[in-house]
Amino acid sequence: MKIQSLSVVVPNRTCVNNCAFCVSRMHTNDYRNQLSSNLPFYDLYLKDYLKRLEFARDNGCNTVMLTGNSEPQQNREYLMTFGLLMQIMKSPFRWIEMQTTGTLLDENYLRFLRNHVGVNTISLSVSSFDEDENNAIIGAKSPIRLAWLCSEIKKYDFTLRLSLNLNASVNGYTPERVFDAVRRLGCDQLTLRKLYAGEEDCEQNRWIARNAYPEESFDKIKTYIQACGRPLETLPFGAVKYSVHGISTVVDEDCMSTEVKDNYKYLILRPDCKLYSKWDDAGSLIF
Repeated sequence: MKIQSLSVVVPNRTCVNNCAFCVSRMHTNDYRNQLSSNLPFYDLYLKDYLKRLEFARDNGCNTVMLTGNSEPQQNREYLMTFGLLMQIMKSPFRWIEMQTTGTLLDENYLRFLRNHVGVNTISLSVSSFDEDENNAIIGAKSPIRLAWLCSEIKKYDFTLRLSLNLNASVNGYTPERVFDAVRRLGCDQLTLRKLYAGEEDCEQNRWIARNAYPEESFDKIKTYIQACGRPLETLPFGAVKYSVHGISTVVDEDCMSTEVKDNYKYLILRPDCKLYSKWDDAGSLIF
């Protein structure tokens, strides 16, 4: 078995945001949280949790993504525990990435993530380069000042990845303008995500369908990347990483794909201290 990355679900009851297209709300969150320090047998569950972290590492995984059904930074207690577990592991993961819209992040929290949790990459989910429109799509209770936040992230020497959710609000940007915008934000790595509406009749899928990024625009930006970029490597699941104007760039056309033979694009470590291979299927339990 070869594992490319490990998605670590940070336990939270609710999310401070209300993203219009949030796929996490389509998936069950009915997994018991065993990671609260006031629960019986907490020490035993923590040992189980550590074993699964070590299992992922020992099967080739060198990237952890702190993520979940909410904003990871809502649970500071868990993040402190995770940082301690990284210190306990004799050979911790090379890259620790936090996936977020950026809400709740300020200078103090960025220092905490750098010094105590071991995060070295911040992956910002961005849905529009217009800050007001981005905040509206995210449903942020506290407005995110995108340009200021990117500047602060760079100041504390994080790698800044922008995960650009391609939707109608970005459609007015030519490929040249897209790369100009991310370059001005100080982007080191860019992931372009095409949003796809599923078959389920729900609010998120209806929003995605109404705000779909045209296939013609998608083809244009892929052609631009191939024409102006330099291929760096082919990733294990087929996507090609390019250097475009000095920015590491990947087009993620299927972020939900998982295994190919004995290789896994990612595994999921949930707060019940168990590993799964799929987001939407409790039957995908590994151990």
